[in-house]
Amino acid sequence: MENQLHKETSLYLLQHATNPVHWQAWSKEALATAQKLNKPILVSIGYSSCHWCHVMEHESFENNAVAEQMNADYICIKVDREENPEVDSLYMQAVHIMGLQGGWPLNVFCLPNGKPFYGGTYFPKSNWQQVLANIANIHKTEPQKLLDYSKRIEEGYQTIAENNEPNNEIVNISVFEEALIKRTDSTLGGLYGAPKFPMPILWQVSLELAHLTKNPNTIEQLCVNTCTQILNGGIYDQLAGGISRYSVDEFWKVPHFEKMLYDNAQFIGLLALAYQVTPKENLKKAMYQTFHFLKKEMRNENDLFYAALDADTEGEEGKFYVWTIDELQTTLTNDEFALATTCFGLKERA
Repeated sequence: MENQLHKETSLYLLQHATNPVHWQAWSKEALATAQKLNKPILVSIGYSSCHWCHVMEHESFENNAVAEQMNADYICIKVDREENPEVDSLYMQAVHIMGLQGGWPLNVFCLPNGKPFYGGTYFPKSNWQQVLANIANIHKTEPQKLLDYSKRIEEGYQTIAENNEPNNEIVNISVFEEALIKRTDSTLGGLYGAPKFPMPILWQVSLELAHLTKNPNTIEQLCVNTCTQILNGGIYDQLAGGISRYSVDEFWKVPHFEKMLYDNAQFIGLLALAYQVTPKENLKKAMYQTFHFLKKEMRNENDLFYAALDADTEGEEGKFYVWTIDELQTTLTNDEFALATTCFGLKERA
């Protein structure tokens, strides 16, 4: 066997085409091979602009010793979540059933028939090697354990399916309103906690439903405040427009630097609706600025749009966006630097 990804067209899969891991694309043939050889399957899912996908690739998938371990004990399948969202959704749901937080890279271990029994997101190299060794050993010595784990996840799928069966009950909008108010940070905007995602659709739907609630002004204030806090934070590019995927903190200060087409497209719609509710100039400016950002930076020569901008530049996350203290001091006057230090809370990295 060998790495088969050079045959693919997905940018993400091609990024892994030179790995020493014997990656295969998602296919009936790959699943059949696993059953024929009675090997557990590793399904590893990500997308081309994912920072931690790059990190795990550099640490583990490009490492010959790790690759040898993976090739010996597993059928290794790479999946582009943007090319196969149904596969991503299936295995993401499995990780949630395990009680774990999802994300990418998503690494799920399966029986030879493709049924999941264990998974997670990013694994540091030493942890990854230990997980590989432990699962391979259990598969050889106590395979019934893996069957039992898989059965529990299958039962979880069934429970979710039953709970999601359509019904004719009328949705109580006040329940949605109460839940939104309870979970929204009225000071910092967005939902409580970190990491903090913009989630434009949530706020757009909230604004559209506001006129149906008992407290429309409260809902509108929460939504507009969320927009304002995003625009004032580090997740929004005040120079060129566009929002990053999420903030690693609760203050919208430190972004995860990749920029997704769908996030920004939805954000434009949210800003337009927020401006109708509260005609503030900053909302209008950001709407047009983000629109022009997408046209300038995310459109190719054939007038097609790219799905995302990578978080990494020259192998470093956020290199294109981050300023060092020295760069700021060189670029700004003393008064400007003092003002920037106060406004942005600048400090040397510990």
